[in-house]
Amino acid sequence: MLTLAGEVRSHYAGLNERIATLASEDMAERQRTLERFFLLQGITFTVYGAESSTERIIPTDLLPRIIPAEEWATIEKGLTQRLRALNMFLADIYGEQQILMDGVVPRDLVLMAPSYRREMQNLYVPHQAYANVCGSDLIRQPDGAFAVLEDNLRVPSGVSYMLANREASKRTFPGTFRASNVRAVDRYPDLLLSTLKGMAADWRPNPQVVVLTPGVYNSAYYEHAYLARLMGAPLVEGRDLVVHDNMVYMRTTTGLRRIDVIYRRVDDDFIDPLTFRRDSGLGVAGLFNAYRAGNVVICNAPGTGVADDKAVYAYVPEIIKYYLGEDAILPNIETFLCREPAQLSHVLANLDKLVVKAVGASGGYGMLIGPHASAKERSEFADALRADPCNYIAQPTIQLSTAPCLIDGEIDPRHVDLRPFILSGEKITVTPGALTRVALKKGSLVVNSSQGGGSKDTWILAADAEEAQS
Repeated sequence: MLTLAGEVRSHYAGLNERIATLASEDMAERQRTLERFFLLQGITFTVYGAESSTERIIPTDLLPRIIPAEEWATIEKGLTQRLRALNMFLADIYGEQQILMDGVVPRDLVLMAPSYRREMQNLYVPHQAYANVCGSDLIRQPDGAFAVLEDNLRVPSGVSYMLANREASKRTFPGTFRASNVRAVDRYPDLLLSTLKGMAADWRPNPQVVVLTPGVYNSAYYEHAYLARLMGAPLVEGRDLVVHDNMVYMRTTTGLRRIDVIYRRVDDDFIDPLTFRRDSGLGVAGLFNAYRAGNVVICNAPGTGVADDKAVYAYVPEIIKYYLGEDAILPNIETFLCREPAQLSHVLANLDKLVVKAVGASGGYGMLIGPHASAKERSEFADALRADPCNYIAQPTIQLSTAPCLIDGEIDPRHVDLRPFILSGEKITVTPGALTRVALKKGSLVVNSSQGGGSKDTWILAADAEEAQS
């Protein structure tokens, strides 16, 4: 919001003027209004392992994050480029594997990854759109430019909080919102439904879409139900579906109804006990055979997780160059691959300065933040690194950029990142909004909701009023 000299940045001027007119109690009342909205809407997130309760109202900050139009234009181009290349990479490694034969990405890194699914080899995927919904995490670097911290191509979550934050934001700063030419995000459910239907449009004129959820105990169940309602699509669990003659049907009160597209929010391992984990009670027996036969589309496609593996992440700039012949518009963060002996030695010698992550983990689990860890924790992680170096990567400790937040009645800076959402089907669409995740604890760098982080609305400014409405 402020420059190093303490001056208000131009795109924050309207919000700053409005805040200046509000007393502390006015701000606190608006924060309470925001929290009441989330409470009444039942907007929750499950924190696994919490002692007091697991299901909580997601903490939400009153003050929006604002990104100007010219900055967003760069982000939009960079994310489009990145997802196009990653979809081409997935089509290649599950096809001719030319990139592996050319040695651009190590063969064993891909083929030995837990998220690589040999069952997907040589299967047809409409439009070669393996990752139909992507949520890439961006951070602002010290020079002000954005970089990609990680990609999320499996079952990325958080878009419902982006939509809910926007609804709440309109209530708390209505005048400022209207005057700022903020680009709308309301059409996301329609765009998502159109993308999903487009995956089966070649062979069904009006495809039936369902949202497959693990059930009410999943951490993001609220989001599954929310998106299903906004799309007008049935929300189903595995027990609601049945496979006959390689066709997938949904049980209804009037009989079986054929399903064409499944927007699955269930991990690969659990979608079909006949193909993947035998002990899964969340999936549908025979689903993958129906998918293999081309009678149903699963979005995102099984096996997309190999492209957001944290070790493969280090090669994404080379992947973009290989397939598109372009330099990456959004750079990566410097990454050390512990599978390389020289890089492992460097990581072990600098554990107090680095962040170490398990390549297949997500949600802030399985990681060590070196500067904030105890000597015992660093020692235990060092043992884990030596025992299984291929399972870890390391990155420098990044001082995330900050945004103003209302904390205990005062405006204080808190560390933030940015998760825009990209849809990929017949074409790639970047939603003109994002989930800004906030590390609400002072000094903390962990923004994940599953680790107690919060969120705030993100205003993407339009170049003019006409663009804001389009």
